[in-house]
Amino acid sequence: MTGFPILSMITFLPLFGVGFLLLMRGNEETLAKNGRAVGLLTSLVTFFLSLLLVVGFDNSSSEYQFVEKARWISGFNSYYHMGIDGISLLFVLLSTFLTPLAILASWNSITKRVRDYMIAFLVLETMMVGMFCALDFILFYLFFEGVLIPMYLIIGIWGGVRRIYASLKFFLYTFLGSVLMLVAIIAIFFQTGGTSIEEATAFHFSREMQLWLWVAFFVSFAVKVPMWPVHTWLPDAHVEAPTAGSVILAGVLLKMGGYGFLRFSLPMFPEACYYFANTIFALSIIAVVYTSLVALVQKDMKKLIAYSSIAHMGLVTFGTFTFVQEGLQGAVFQMISHGLVSAALFLCVGVVYDRLHTRDIDRYGGLVKRMPLYAFSFMIFTLASVGLPGTTGFVGEILILMAAFKVNGFMAFGIATGMVLGAAYALWLYRRVIFGELTKNELKKMLDLTRVEKLVLAPLVAAVVIFGVYPQPLLDISDKSVARVLTTYQQGLTQAEIEPIQKPLQKEMMRAETESITQKELNKEIVG
Repeated sequence: MTGFPILSMITFLPLFGVGFLLLMRGNEETLAKNGRAVGLLTSLVTFFLSLLLVVGFDNSSSEYQFVEKARWISGFNSYYHMGIDGISLLFVLLSTFLTPLAILASWNSITKRVRDYMIAFLVLETMMVGMFCALDFILFYLFFEGVLIPMYLIIGIWGGVRRIYASLKFFLYTFLGSVLMLVAIIAIFFQTGGTSIEEATAFHFSREMQLWLWVAFFVSFAVKVPMWPVHTWLPDAHVEAPTAGSVILAGVLLKMGGYGFLRFSLPMFPEACYYFANTIFALSIIAVVYTSLVALVQKDMKKLIAYSSIAHMGLVTFGTFTFVQEGLQGAVFQMISHGLVSAALFLCVGVVYDRLHTRDIDRYGGLVKRMPLYAFSFMIFTLASVGLPGTTGFVGEILILMAAFKVNGFMAFGIATGMVLGAAYALWLYRRVIFGELTKNELKKMLDLTRVEKLVLAPLVAAVVIFGVYPQPLLDISDKSVARVLTTYQQGLTQAEIEPIQKPLQKEMMRAETESITQKELNKEIVG
């Protein structure tokens, strides 16, 4: 595939589907039928095309691959520059995998302005994939902000009763947070003379400059994650968004912030990352514990899962700023796992909502007697959310916990407390909805999963179990790229600052070395 613009094709292929949808003519019923077919077919072709990236990707290299570069805006020394490493490859695959499932989940639930709905989702896919592939700041920012428009429309047009309020809140929070990042990009341009992300990564900014730039990027990424206390837009957005909108919002858009920390903050501003690390730890622990407690008292299924997303993303930010391999690997894996599991949980909520038109937990109970396949699928995703071994949720969490204990045992205890609370609210939700006596008349008429719902949930069940039992393929893809991020971070620190971070690693190396020394020799060294 050398010289073939595979990334551009994957990125912009959905826009060809958009063009086809715009050219379609007919009555509302015809447009709806053809719109669904075009949207699904385009997203499926995009997904299968993205699988070629896995085939051609070299796991042994940490460099960007499938690189495309052409001069774009001469005045800013800006290029149309695309490329992926192991980290961005996983997020590209996550985006292209979830999009057709989201469209399929809307097959029967969306009945008005179906063609416009499919256009919004295909434009959203282009923006998501382009953002993970961009290696130029201007290009990245266009995709990063471009995501907001289709998601704003999806919530605002096809959402619930308070959709206008939720969509405006979503847009204002995320857009205003990104304004500071734009200012930071301009500052980087004047410092480096260009807008290349690779050149900025290799450039050494002064300590004072790093602190200001880090804060500017942090505000944007923190809102996207979202971190406490700028998280309040997320529950409203999830509750009012249609099911498919919640799938993409939780599955992909929340990962934009975590991706930004890995791509920009750590390699470009290492001294600032070290300076603010304890602040991130504190905010992450608060997010994990506080939002888990809030989730415990929720009556709305969607809102409960929304707060659980904030808690799980708190694990991601904690793992990212541990500055050890396990922490970064765990953060990446946790984002992929959360993308699959949270998307699946929102789909499970959508299944029963389409039947009963309520998300009130108290209205359900005993569904296992009427919907055994649904109960089984919901169980898999609930256990993955809890972090049960054998599911993807366990892999990311255990890696982050290992990294947390290397950094600070007390903080690791705080993170583990949040995990215990996570098990409490997840299992409480499952018990209330699935088990108990089937006493309500409206529940006695509910049917199990339809053929379309099976097609949507089956790939997610398979992915959660397969990569939970055998996570190595995903870890291999991201391993070298994560190591490069960590190496770049460490090289950017002064020797005085790097020593405290390397202490856990140094201790391990010392233990390994002393294994070959006799106890007598070791005692002499200690006495000396």
